[in-house]
Amino acid sequence: MNILEAIQNRREITNFQDKKIPEETLEKVLEAAFLSPSGNHLPSREFILTVKRETIDQLVHTTPFVSWLREATAAIIVTGRPEISKYWLQDASIACGFIWLSAVEQGLGTAFGAVYHSEDPNESKKRENFVRKQLLIPDDRRIVAIMGLGYPKGEPKTKKLLSRDEIIRYDHF
Repeated sequence: MNILEAIQNRREITNFQDKKIPEETLEKVLEAAFLSPSGNHLPSREFILTVKRETIDQLVHTTPFVSWLREATAAIIVTGRPEISKYWLQDASIACGFIWLSAVEQGLGTAFGAVYHSEDPNESKKRENFVRKQLLIPDDRRIVAIMGLGYPKGEPKTKKLLSRDEIIRYDHF
């Protein structure tokens, strides 16, 4: 699969088969995360993989919007390091995209669970501290997202896109 095919095939998958993901497949997804760019090539983002059912089941309680983790067979938690780079959030976000596209290439489904909440610091702190406690994440890391992974249950629906003219402009707005 080429990169454009992965982009075209990408969907948010929230229903997963009860099927273990081979370690070598997960390592390929982690390699994509590792190779994602970061501002000034600084180590501003880190990744935690878990396939432990009890851990994933605990992460379901991070926010009401990640109940789909109950069916995920793996999760990658993406953290950022503000003390390392002012671009920590951008770097972690780009890495999430690399994880997503690599997962698609491997035949996996993925869903994005936002933990960091830029508009509500109290909610963000609550969510981040919950994940921090579950995974023993140091206080100097921010928890950006939980990426749930698994083999999709069924075919995802076709995406209904806005017209390109609504999104893309040339030379001026």
